[in-house]
Amino acid sequence: MNGFGALAYYGRMTLRSPVSAFSIMLACVLLAGVAPASAAPASQTAGEGAGVKEEKAAPQPGGDPVDRLFERLGKITDEEEGEGVARRIEEQWLRSGSPTADLLMRRAVAATLGGDQALAVELLDRVIVLRPGWAEAWNRRATLFTLLGDDQRAAVDLKRALTLEPRHYQALAALGVIFSRNDDSRNALKAWRRSLALNPFQPELKQRVDRLAPDVDGRDL
Repeated sequence: MNGFGALAYYGRMTLRSPVSAFSIMLACVLLAGVAPASAAPASQTAGEGAGVKEEKAAPQPGGDPVDRLFERLGKITDEEEGEGVARRIEEQWLRSGSPTADLLMRRAVAATLGGDQALAVELLDRVIVLRPGWAEAWNRRATLFTLLGDDQRAAVDLKRALTLEPRHYQALAALGVIFSRNDDSRNALKAWRRSLALNPFQPELKQRVDRLAPDVDGRDL
C-alpha cells in the first residue's frame, strides 16, 4: 500500500472509532508523506531549522493549483472522480515550498513511526518556526498532541491550520473528533458539516453526521 493508499484507508477508519480517532488520524496524515528508506535517522536532523529564517515559497505559474482543484471539486458528482481530486488537494497541502521544512517533516514522520513522539513534536516545532504559514504543519502537530493526550493544544493547532487554510476539511473533521470526544456534539456536528461542504466525498464522515444530526437538530425543535 502506498502513502496515499494508507491515507485513504486510515481516513476511513478514523471516523469509526472516536476513542482511537487521532491515533488512526496520525497514521493517516503521516503515512502520506513517509520518508524514503534511504533517509538519515531523525535524530541527525533534530537541530535543523533552528535559527533559520522562513523560506519564501516561489509563486506558482498560473495561480494556486489548490484553488483550481477546489473549484473542480465543487462541480463533480462522481464519487471516484471526487476522491481523486481530493487526493490531489491533499498532495498540494503536503508541499511547503521549503526543501528544509520538507526534510524536517520527513524526519518527524520517521520519528513518529519509530515511536519517538517527543522528537516528532520537536521536529514539527522547528518546521513551524521555519514555515509558520504552512497549514499542514499545524495540522500534523495537532495529531501528535492529541495522541499525547493534549486535546487543548491540538485544538489550538487545528484552529491555526484553519486560519491559514479555511478549506482544510481534514482539520475540520479532526476538530469535530475533539469536540465529540469531549461530549460537545453540537460543535462536532458543525465542524463535520463544514468539512463535508468543502469535500462531500467523505462517506464515513457523512455517515457520522447522519447518525448525530437527528439527536442534535432535534434539540432545537
